[in-house]
Amino acid sequence: MSPLKLPRTLRLDPSDSFVFARAAEPGEWAVTGSFLFWDRDPASLTGKERVAFRSGFLGVRSFGFSTLVVVSEASEGEREDAAASLARHLQDHLGAPDRAAALAAAREEIDFAASLCDLPVGTVVALHRTETNGAIAEAFRTLHQKPGGEDRLHAGARAFRFVETDDDGPEEHADLIGLARSRTP
Repeated sequence: MSPLKLPRTLRLDPSDSFVFARAAEPGEWAVTGSFLFWDRDPASLTGKERVAFRSGFLGVRSFGFSTLVVVSEASEGEREDAAASLARHLQDHLGAPDRAAALAAAREEIDFAASLCDLPVGTVVALHRTETNGAIAEAFRTLHQKPGGEDRLHAGARAFRFVETDDDGPEEHADLIGLARSRTP
């Protein structure tokens, strides 16, 4: 039996905190979150809501968005904790009629998220969501390191550079090679 895998939010730089109204915390379990947009007209979305619609995975603990997730191993207990966190949000924020209904819906979302993880642990995944004729479509792509990228990453090369800085906290750095190695058995 293959190990259970789920998507975990990944923050390579501080951009999620700029582009989403609420950014997911790095490392929390995630689902696609498309259910948040089912009763909404995507054409009416603006600004940060529009960005969340187009490219946001939903963190189940924070109910915030993340541009990227990484395929990670999970235990059954972690899967159930993720479902319980999501169920609380479904009940508290979206009006699920009772705990049982919220938990059933959350488990369905977690199962779908797990189905996206038929990839090696450490694979980074991005989402692109669109609406056509009233139907929401999700497309997923995996992000791979360019040849020679390990040398660039270890030499301090960065994927993004921001001019604005937040002097209140430390700058965040990510070592994709180290991350992939630390998550691979």
